[in-house]
Amino acid sequence: MKYFFLVFILFTGILLAQNNNPEITASEIKDHINYLASDELEGRMTGTPALYKAAEFLQKEFRSYGLNPLFSGSYFQEFPFMENLELGNNILSFTIDKKEINCEQSKDFTPLAFTDNITASGFIVFAGYGISAKDLDYDDYANIDVKDKIIIVFRNHPDMKTPHSKFDQYSSLRYKTTTARDKGARGIIFINTKDNKDDALVAFKYDNAAKITGISAVSVKRNILDFIPLSDLQNEIDSTLVPKSFLIDPLVNASILTEVNEVKGKSVNVGGIVKASNNKFPGEYLVIGAHFDHLGWGGQNSLYMGEPSIHNGADDNASGTSGLLELAEKFSSIKDQIKRDIVFVAFSGEELGLLGSSYVVNNFPLPIDNDITMINMDMIGRLNDKNDLIVYGTGTSSKWKNILDDKNDYDFNLTFNDEGFGPSDHSSFYGKKIPVLFFFTGTHSDYHKPSDDADKINGNGEEKVVKYVYDVAMTIINSDVRPDYISVERKDTGKMMGTKVYVGTVPDFAGEVDGYKLGGVTDGSPAAKAGLQAGDIITQFGDKKISNIYDFTYALGNYVPGDKVNVLIKRGEVELTIEVELGSR
Repeated sequence: MKYFFLVFILFTGILLAQNNNPEITASEIKDHINYLASDELEGRMTGTPALYKAAEFLQKEFRSYGLNPLFSGSYFQEFPFMENLELGNNILSFTIDKKEINCEQSKDFTPLAFTDNITASGFIVFAGYGISAKDLDYDDYANIDVKDKIIIVFRNHPDMKTPHSKFDQYSSLRYKTTTARDKGARGIIFINTKDNKDDALVAFKYDNAAKITGISAVSVKRNILDFIPLSDLQNEIDSTLVPKSFLIDPLVNASILTEVNEVKGKSVNVGGIVKASNNKFPGEYLVIGAHFDHLGWGGQNSLYMGEPSIHNGADDNASGTSGLLELAEKFSSIKDQIKRDIVFVAFSGEELGLLGSSYVVNNFPLPIDNDITMINMDMIGRLNDKNDLIVYGTGTSSKWKNILDDKNDYDFNLTFNDEGFGPSDHSSFYGKKIPVLFFFTGTHSDYHKPSDDADKINGNGEEKVVKYVYDVAMTIINSDVRPDYISVERKDTGKMMGTKVYVGTVPDFAGEVDGYKLGGVTDGSPAAKAGLQAGDIITQFGDKKISNIYDFTYALGNYVPGDKVNVLIKRGEVELTIEVELGSR
């Protein structure tokens, strides 16, 4: 018994010594990843109990390192988000020569996830594939009036036999619904072509984007519409690529009631701050961040085609979160050697659209203007044999490239990308005009799949990456000169028609509004020159109503560089019309 107790004491002492080691080590990195990417945490889906369990772990680590809570005495910052959608009371019926046909929800029809909650009733128009494409000289809406009517359209397009057909860009359900709404229709009914043998209804699944307002959209089984010669119509359109639209018998009417309800959830960011013992720049601070959420059991962002399975997300982004912990521990141990405070934030909601980082920059506990730089780490665990390391944001300050080259004592084969906006949380900070750096070891075949496991992490490689980030961060926080901020042009082009229209807007992914909310605009861009600002909500672009970012992208495709477009925006409670002259790339 004594022997066992002695061994226990020695073993515990070793563990404590390891846990208190402030140095950045491959073994601690692996320990963190092994836990964060374990099945116990079920892939850390935003808002789930498993994610909160990961948050508790991060809080415990921050506290043990000596970090102060960032959010009014708490390490946690909770934020709301739209978690899902659920079906409400949906009704679809047809009246044919005074005989009523009532359809059964989920059996005969289902509303689309992006439908508006409205009632539509009236005459029915068969509108082919629901495509209006000037560049293809094809218009299912030519010579028909769909205003206040309900239209029936096929899914896909009439040129499916041609690989990479130009019709592809017009075939998405959202695009067709937006087109129908803009043409004046009150409802759109999607049906499968005859090639779809199962005749499966469109899956009711939230796509992380806002609804399309002003129109009711449903998917219906073909047999319900047996009063229309669907197969003959499809054969004729497909063989000739000539539209065949018409008003269905005035004695046939349809009535639709769609109700899709939002399910609100909440999730959490975890933050702590290391206070510089001898702060020579009071108020100024550096932010280091990484997202700790992943895909849970899969879902729409997964690239895995099998049965639901835990997506452990070892590289994406237990690796970056592990780097965050190691840096927090290291800097906390040398707080007497740093001239500015350092804020450490683990974000959630990144996989759903930068939700956590967008929320935190808009609800920051410190003056956001005093953030001198944001450093982000996302997928840094797969350093390859060539030592390839990608750094984004290298054009956002004139200081970066010199610092990055000077501190490259690790023989990294560096690739620089100047843009400040990119596919991770640093974008939210760059939208606030903060210089950013984003470290990334590259994507791989396990990306967004259950096979992104801890045993594939290059621990020694990540140790080098994190030590490099430490060296870079140390240089920045102790510099006598605050890094300057440079606006780097960003590509947001309308490529629907092969044009390359440039506006210079930055989306606010957390903005759950009827319209396209801007997180910022690029300096010198057409949007900036026109006077658009962060927080503006674009509700109309030219003659196109804008309900979400998809509508905005579709609308861009109708213009060419040099066009001047009247843009209707909401700025607070005020509506403004601003003319934007579109640029080019």
